[in-house]
Formats: sequence, structure tokens, C-alpha cells
Amino acid sequence: MSNQPASNQTVPDRPGADEYPLDPPGRQPAAEIAAAWRRELPDLPTGSIEVITPLWRVAKILADDRRRTLAALGVDASTLDLLSVIRRAGPPYELTTREITARTLVTAGAVSQRIARAEESGLVERAPSAASRRAVGVRLTAAGHALIEGAVGRLLEHEDDLISSLDEAERTALSALLTRLENALTGR
Repeated sequence: MSNQPASNQTVPDRPGADEYPLDPPGRQPAAEIAAAWRRELPDLPTGSIEVITPLWRVAKILADDRRRTLAALGVDASTLDLLSVIRRAGPPYELTTREITARTLVTAGAVSQRIARAEESGLVERAPSAASRRAVGVRLTAAGHALIEGAVGRLLEHEDDLISSLDEAERTALSALLTRLENALTGR
């Protein structure tokens, strides 16, 4: 896959009803699923169904959409993650491999592989780190800057459109609830 955005491709619009409908024919709403389990197994707790089932469905829709969007932008998710972490660090747009590992959700081995692929594509370069004599710094190249800034801009505009049915107060409330749930789950 090319690491440069394809100029003749556009970011896909929202999935059409024929692609990824929220309630395709035959798919039961979560409330109906919970009611059926309460009827069939009344001693089991079913409250999670009406929270987890829609979250799982939305997560799948968003993951599928992001894969299609990144393919249209000419970048894969792991390269986007690596370049984003370095770009968000600010000038001089350099992090050590240890810092990259700490800021991502992947292992040091996976970070090393990502760096090697990005370096081979001319998106990053390695050099002795300014932070430590023993560390290796990973810095964005001009091509890396161009790719990440173009891809992130288009991706964020597209994903903002995906949540446009929520007003600002709903987005804030949903963000707070999801953060609270994520913190509770990662704290286990």
C-alpha cells in the first residue's frame, strides 16, 4: 500500500444504508434482545445488553469506516498511529523509541517494526536522540510531515461529519461517559 494519499481518491461519505446500516433487516434492537433474555432467563442480569450491544455495533461501523477512509487516504492505521504520535509531540517532532512505545498501545517490538517500515518509506529518520546519549530519536521527515498533516486533516473532518447528529452537549456527555467506562475497564 502506498504511503502517499491517492490524489484521485476521496474520503468516503458515511456508509449508505445498503453498506452498514445500524439496523439492517433481521437485526434486533438491543432492547428487544435484552427483553428476550429477561423472558428466557429471568435470573440473569441483562442491563449490559442495552449498553454493550450498541457500543459494539457502533465500534464495528466506525472501525470499518476508518479502514476504508485510511485506504482512500493512502495510509495504514499503524503508520498513521506512529506519525501522529510523533507529530503531536511538537517541535522538533522527534521522540525516542521508548517514548513512542509509552504513548501507543503496542509493544516495543511492534513499534520497532512500524519505525522500520516508515523509515523505509522515507517518512521518518533515526538519529541519536537529543534527550539522551544512549537513546535513538525518531524524527518526521518532510514527507512524513506532509503525509500526516494531510491525512489527519481529512480524517478528522470526515469523522466530525460521522458524529454530526450529536450536538455539542451530547458529544461532551458521551465523551465523559465513555472516558469513565474506559477508565473503569482499564483499571481492572
